[in-house]
Formats: sequence, C-alpha cells, structure tokens
Amino acid sequence: MSDALPPRPAPEPSDHGAPYWAAATEHRLVLQHCPRCDRLQHFPRPWCTECLADDLDVVESSGRGTVYAATVVRRHPNPAFAARVPYVLALVDLDEGVRVMSNVVGCDPESVRVGQRVAVGFEPAADGTVVPVFAPADPGSP
Repeated sequence: MSDALPPRPAPEPSDHGAPYWAAATEHRLVLQHCPRCDRLQHFPRPWCTECLADDLDVVESSGRGTVYAATVVRRHPNPAFAARVPYVLALVDLDEGVRVMSNVVGCDPESVRVGQRVAVGFEPAADGTVVPVFAPADPGSP
C-alpha cells in the first residue's frame, strides 16, 4: 500500500493572479507591487489597495517569514485534503510586510507555533501547477 497523498486540487488563477502562479511554477514567490505608491500586496488583485492604481507589477519575495496564526485542520470534506489531515493552515507574515495564508509542512503539526520562523517551499498540484507552502526555517527548532 502506498502512502502517497493525492495531488492538491489545482488553483483557478485569475488574469491578475497569473504572474503569481507562473512564478510558483518556477519555485519563486512573488508579490504584487504598486510602482505608484511602492506598496506590496497579496493576494493578487486588479488594482492597488492603497492608491487604486491598476498598473501593478511583481517583485520577488525572500520567502521567509513568521507564523502569525495557525490551526491544525483535523477534518476536511474534500478527498484531496482529507487524506492530508492533520495539516497546518497558517497566516504567515513575510519579511517584506505582507501576510499570506498557506500550509506549514515538513514538521509535526502540533509543533507549529506563533512567532516561529518559516521559509517557502513548493508542492505540485493536480494539473502541474505549483503551490507555495512553508516549512520551519530551522527544522531542528520548534
């Protein structure tokens, strides 16, 4: 019997989110950037949430951050996620000042703590898309 998990469901990128998902396929984490007011934002939107400019570009993130909040998911109705329980759903404050929602992987779910340093990694989804996830920056420490 195989312990392989089913692939994650594929995201459905919007036009303004396409650069984010294209970068993830290259194992890069990017954030939307407004050249007019120099603000970073995530999740991708068609305009800047600060100044409403619509000529956004993307900048590369360091992929490092701190767990702001986390919960351990123990039940999920979607079979692709049900096979993964328990798993961690977390809000991560990136070093660039943007908060993202993702999973923390590569550790005991019960060991994830607020304030823990994490670094981005990437996992494949069902259609070949790649999804950013986070793992402890120093796997040896909680």
